Amino acid sequence: MYSVFIVDDEIIVRDGIRNKIDWEKSGFTFCGEAGDGEIALSMIQDLKPDIIITDIKMPFMDGLELSRMVKKLLPWTKIIILSGHDEFEYAKKAISIGIVDYILKPFTSEELLASMNRAVEDLDKEKRRFSDIKKMEESLKSASLLAKEKLLTDIVLGVITGVDAVRMAADMKIDLISRYYTVCVCEIQPAGGNSSKLIEAKSRLLSIAENNPKPTVFFISPERAVFILKNMQLEQAEEDSYKLANAVEHEISAGTDSFVVTSIGITVDRIAKINDSYNSAVQYLNQNRLVSGKNRIINSSDCTESGVAPYDLKENDPLVERIRYADEGEIEQIVTHYLECIDEVRDDFASTASYLLVDIIMSVSKLIEDLGGDVKEIAPEILSRSFVTGAVSSKEIFTTEVKRILLTVLAWRNSRTQGKYGTVILRAKKYIEENFANPDICLMSTAKAVNMSPNHFSSVFSQECGMTYIEYLTNVRIERAKKLLKNTTMRSSEIAYEIGFSDPHYFSFIFKKITGCSPQEFRAKTK
Repeated sequence: MYSVFIVDDEIIVRDGIRNKIDWEKSGFTFCGEAGDGEIALSMIQDLKPDIIITDIKMPFMDGLELSRMVKKLLPWTKIIILSGHDEFEYAKKAISIGIVDYILKPFTSEELLASMNRAVEDLDKEKRRFSDIKKMEESLKSASLLAKEKLLTDIVLGVITGVDAVRMAADMKIDLISRYYTVCVCEIQPAGGNSSKLIEAKSRLLSIAENNPKPTVFFISPERAVFILKNMQLEQAEEDSYKLANAVEHEISAGTDSFVVTSIGITVDRIAKINDSYNSAVQYLNQNRLVSGKNRIINSSDCTESGVAPYDLKENDPLVERIRYADEGEIEQIVTHYLECIDEVRDDFASTASYLLVDIIMSVSKLIEDLGGDVKEIAPEILSRSFVTGAVSSKEIFTTEVKRILLTVLAWRNSRTQGKYGTVILRAKKYIEENFANPDICLMSTAKAVNMSPNHFSSVFSQECGMTYIEYLTNVRIERAKKLLKNTTMRSSEIAYEIGFSDPHYFSFIFKKITGCSPQEFRAKTK
């Protein structure tokens, strides 16, 4: 089924579309909504819907500007414009952007469904075009394509000089003139080793280059595609590389049973150095071998990754919660907090310190267990009674041992993360925990908080956490809602605003979608 995203600043319009259409029966899935184009853009970038229904007049960013940006980021997405303005100029601008349909308000659900079905016809046509295996086989065997692949292979392998590369490329009508170059290498794993699936996947990759003037693509081996991405601005190179990698992942995962790993090489400033970019991409690829059944986007930051999945901690124990995102610099604060607790009971240091130390040992044991480890292997000495007795013999020894325990568990925790992305994910999750109640929090603001571009962050977060940014943020909000429903008498509308939803009806819809019951039903079950 195709996914649909709604953008309209009128809640009543969003409610009407969301509630009056039987999504499953109609062959669609409703994947989200937003009240203005600016908030919608980051959600759309993360969710990658097939169809977007957007109002044309909205605050902050109108529907036309949103459509222009979506078409640049997700060119495969079909957009339906809603408008209360029967003006030719609006329609003309919408058509020039590539809008699939233009509907005047007021409209019926039947009219909207008819428009959505027209969008589906376009999507299906593209699917059939991508699935034309015979055409792909003929194209791959053509002499001109073989000659092109031979030249491009020589360029990325450094076999010919930059001058010869420019001359020969011009003869074949290949435009290689640019200021900067980035090579992306894509390795495809067809489902079950099926050759027809591989050809279909390769056809989809070629279609990306057909719709984008920046990359030149060819196949250097049956399962390995090479994109040479051109850019006139250095600062735009990384962003465009991740846009391309996301497009590749979408095309492969959305329409085939195959999987793909895309490795992004270093950016270079000469044609003669394209070989360096290719070699770096292959190096990253070799150090992050294709894992069966998993799409990935990697670059130099993944060079030392351990291959261990990221972790997520439960929210029960106070100390576990405190050290969830802690770094070494925060250990001093944690230890100081415990010492202050001891100072409050001045007449019995040993007893108070013993109680607190046992609490620390239980907390770190739970943390290690949550991460799939065993405290008996990580720090077996802290489980003995003699350790506790010795550690509380004085304040100095207690301080030293607590710091050692926490440093040990943090070092082990950090070993479970993947390269520098472990730190990035921790910072992102901490930012979400602190700001989830803000209705304006979005992928862009979180990416900015961790100093990454939105495209790069979206890719990293999805592959490291096993879910999209929006899915994770929504889960955090819903977990908080569960606690408030269980432990307070707040109305569900109040809870919606408390956890960052600007629309109580949308909160109830999402809550039921995730938990299987309404907020009221959940509260009744927990009483």
